Amino acid sequence: MQEKYIKINNLKVSKILYDFVNNELLTGTEISSENFWNGFDKAVHELAPKNAKLIKFREILQKQINDWHVKNKGKEIDINEYKKFLKDIGYLVNEGPDFQIETNKIDEEIAKIAGPQLVVPIMNARYTLNAANARWVSLYDSLYGTDIIESEEGGSERYDPNRGQEVIKYVREFFDKHIPIDGTSWKNIAGLKVVDKNLIILKDDYEYKLKEIRKFIGHRGDANKPSAIILKNNNLHFEIIINPRAFSAAHDIAGISDVIAESAVSTICDNEDSVAAVDAQDKVLCYRNWLGLMKGDLKVQFEKNGKNLERKLNPDRSYISKNGDGLKLHGRSLLLIRNVDHLMSNSSIILEDGSEVPEGIMDAFITTAAALHDLKKKRNSKTGSIYIVKPKMHGPEETAFTDLIFTKVEELLKLDKYTCKIGIMDEERRTSANLKECIRSLKNRVFFINTGFLDRTGDEMHTSMEAGPMIKKGDMKTSKWIQAYENSNVDIGLKCGFSGIAAIGKGMFPAPDEMKKMMKEKIGHLKAGANCAWVPSPTAASLHALHYHQVDVFNVQKELSSRTPAKLDDLLTIPIANRPNWSVDEINSEISNSAQTLLGYVVRWIDQGIGCSKVPDINNVGLMEDRATLRISSQHIANWIYHGITTKIQVIEIMKQMAKVVDNQNESDKNYVRMSDNFENSLAFQTACDLIFKGKEQPSGYTEPLLHLNRIKQKAAKN
Repeated sequence: MQEKYIKINNLKVSKILYDFVNNELLTGTEISSENFWNGFDKAVHELAPKNAKLIKFREILQKQINDWHVKNKGKEIDINEYKKFLKDIGYLVNEGPDFQIETNKIDEEIAKIAGPQLVVPIMNARYTLNAANARWVSLYDSLYGTDIIESEEGGSERYDPNRGQEVIKYVREFFDKHIPIDGTSWKNIAGLKVVDKNLIILKDDYEYKLKEIRKFIGHRGDANKPSAIILKNNNLHFEIIINPRAFSAAHDIAGISDVIAESAVSTICDNEDSVAAVDAQDKVLCYRNWLGLMKGDLKVQFEKNGKNLERKLNPDRSYISKNGDGLKLHGRSLLLIRNVDHLMSNSSIILEDGSEVPEGIMDAFITTAAALHDLKKKRNSKTGSIYIVKPKMHGPEETAFTDLIFTKVEELLKLDKYTCKIGIMDEERRTSANLKECIRSLKNRVFFINTGFLDRTGDEMHTSMEAGPMIKKGDMKTSKWIQAYENSNVDIGLKCGFSGIAAIGKGMFPAPDEMKKMMKEKIGHLKAGANCAWVPSPTAASLHALHYHQVDVFNVQKELSSRTPAKLDDLLTIPIANRPNWSVDEINSEISNSAQTLLGYVVRWIDQGIGCSKVPDINNVGLMEDRATLRISSQHIANWIYHGITTKIQVIEIMKQMAKVVDNQNESDKNYVRMSDNFENSLAFQTACDLIFKGKEQPSGYTEPLLHLNRIKQKAAKN
C-alpha cells in the first residue's frame, strides 16, 4: 500500500501517523498538534545529523579494526598493543573517577523489588495484556502445566488428582523452607484465620504462628474465615486463596484452592527486536497499543475454545492490612518501553533532505508523549517516571546522544528534566568495554543495565571478523570474554551505586516448555547479582519468582561489591579458534543448527510479519526467538565461510536441507508458505541466505536492514 503524506513545515508525515498523533496521541494532553509538530520538526532536524555522524563513526572504527587485524594476520595478539590501538582510534575511552548514579523518582519495582522481567512484542495487543497482567499468576496452574511436576497424566487434558496433589505438596514444601510455621509444617494444616493482627494456623486443635510473623501482611474477607491470606517475603507477595467450594480445594482440609504468586514485577513492551514493524501502518499499531496501556483502556476480543473472550488490564488488588486498614497492591507489571536503536530509519516521516526519519528519535517523542496520559493518573509509575529501554548503543558518545534526545523530548512535552529514565542494554562490545563512562553520561537517567548473550556475541564476532575463525557457538558461553562480560556488568553497576536504586538484569531463558531446566539453571542469575532477569512467559515468571524467595539478591550484591572486578583484558580476548581441527560432520552439524533456527525465524518475519514466536529448533524444542538469534547465527556462518572453515556452496546446500525441515515443522500453520517448493521465488529463503552471505558487510552484523527491506517488498507484493 502506497503511503500518503502530509506536508508539515520541513516534514512529510505519513497520513496514518499524522492522524494517530493528532486524533489519539495528543488528545487529553496539554500539547497541541501545532506545537508538537513544530517542536518535533526543529528537534529532529537538529538531532538527525548527529545521529548520522555517530553511525558513520561506527563504520570508521570497524574499518580501522579490520585493517589492524589484516595487518597483524598470523601474529598472536598482544593484549597491551591491542588496547593501545583501540585507545588511539577512540574505540576505548579514558575512564574517569568513581561516581554514583543520581537517578531519582525510581519505582520500587526497579529499585527495591528483585523479580522476573517479561519482554513482550508491543505489536500484539493480546500478548501485551497477558504480560502486563502477569504481575499475579496462579502458582498451582503454573506448576501443574509444566514439566516440573512429573506424572503419568502430564500431557493429558484430563485432570489428574495425583498430579494436583503433587502441586500442593511442592508449594507446601516451598513454604516450609521460606515462610515456615513455628512448631509445625504447612502440610495438612486445617485452617487459617486472623486474630489480633496475627496469622493463626490451625492444625490438630492447636494454633500456630509463622516463625517470622512480619511475613504475614494482611487478608481479604472475614478475619475468622478469610478468603485470602497475603504473605510477603523478600519484597514479593503470595496470596493464599481460600475457597472450600472450589474444585481444586476438594482434598484440602484448609480449603486452599490456589496460591497466587507475585510474578512479573516489570515488563518491557518492545518496539525493537521482537516486532516486525517496517512502515507507518506497523508503527502506528505499536504506538496505539502502548498508548492504550498508558491510558489504561487497552482491550482485545478473541475467540478461544469456541468462546468469545475479552482481555483488559487488571485492577489493583485490595486487601486488609494487619492494622485493619484498606490497602492495595499494584495489580499489574511496571511497564517499560523499548525504543528502536540509533541505526534504523523509517518511512513514516521524511525529513527536509529527503531522508527517512531516524526511527529511534521518532520512537522517543511518540512513546514518551503516550506516557503523558499515565503521568496524570500514575497507574503505571507511582513516582511519575517514564522508563525507556534503549538498545544497541555503541559507547559513551551514543549514550550521551540518547541523553540529548530525551532532553529535547522533555522540553517539547513540558516535562521536568530527567522524567525520562533510560535503561542501557549492554549488548555491544564498545559499550561493554566503556560501560562505566556510558553510565556516567546517563547518571541522572539510568535505571537499568543488563547483559544479553546473543546480540553481544553477534557484535563480538562482527567486530573481530578479520581476526580469525570463531569458536563454536556453544563454546562461547564458557569463553574468557563472556565470563568477564557478565561479571563486569555487575561489578560496574554496583561500583556506580545501582544496588537499591537501579536494576541489574540478565538475559532470557529461551525454552518456555522446559521449566524444570529453568528452575535448575536460572537461579544462577540471582547468585550472579542480577535483581531482574528475563523470562519467556507469564508461567515462567511465576516459577522464576520462586528463586527470588530463595535468594536475597541485595545481600548477594553487598557480597559481590567487594570482589576483585573483572578484567578489561579478559573482556577484550577475542574468541577465535586457533588451528581448529573440526571434522566435516562437526562443521556441518554446527551450520545446520544455526541455519535451521535462522530459517525458522526469518520465514515468519518476512511472510507473516511475526517478530517474536516460539520457533522449534533442529530437535523440535520450542525456543523463543527474536532478531538477536539471527545476528549470532548469521555472523557465525559468515565468519566460517570467510575463513574457509566451510564454503558458500556447502552452506547453500545445508540451507536448502534445513528449509525442508522448517517447512515440515510448520505444516499445521494455514498461513505458512513453504520455502522448499521454489527456493528461487521464496523471498524468505533468499533473505535468510542474504543474512549470511552479505553478513560481513552488514553494519555491526545487524539483521534489521535486510529484514526490513525484504518485509517491505513482501508487503508490497501482497498488496
